[in-house]
Amino acid sequence: MMGTSTQVQPLLINYKTLEEFKRFKEYGIQELTMLEDLQGNIVENNSESPFFGIYIGNALVARMSLYRVSAKYDHYFEPPQDYLELWKLEVLKDYQGQGYGKQLVDFAKSFELPIKTNPRVNSHNFWERMGFQKATYKVERDLGENPLLWLPQGVEEQNDKEE
Repeated sequence: MMGTSTQVQPLLINYKTLEEFKRFKEYGIQELTMLEDLQGNIVENNSESPFFGIYIGNALVARMSLYRVSAKYDHYFEPPQDYLELWKLEVLKDYQGQGYGKQLVDFAKSFELPIKTNPRVNSHNFWERMGFQKATYKVERDLGENPLLWLPQGVEEQNDKEE
C-alpha cells in the first residue's frame, strides 16, 4: 500500500466536498444537483453521497461514484442480480500513475458484486488491466454506450441472442 493511510472512504455531501469536486474534469450534473439539494436543505450537510474517494492529507485526489442497481433492472449479468454501476472514476493529474485508480476499483470489487462502467475515451487500457471486459453490444440496451463489465466468480454475461 502507499505511504500513509490513504484509505478509500465514503464522501460526505457538504460544501467542502463539493468545492473539492470542482477540480475534477468529470464534474457535472450529479454534483450540481447535490449542490442544489444542499442549498435547498433537502440533504443535511454531511449526508452520504454515492461518491467514494481517497484523501492525501486534506486534499481529495481520487474519486468515483458507485451505485447499487437492483437485480430487477439487471440486463447484463447471468444470473441476474444486484450489481454496481461505477461512474466518474478520476484521479487528479498530479496523482495519476500511483495506483489510486486501482485502489478505487479494488474497493468496488470488494463488494463481490458484478460491476458495470462506461469508460471515458482513452481509458480502455486501464479497465482491461483491472480485469474488465467489453459487454456484447446490444443496441436497445446500450444506446451508443460501450459498457465494460467485471464479473466476479460464478457470474457470466447474459447471453440472450435473438433466436
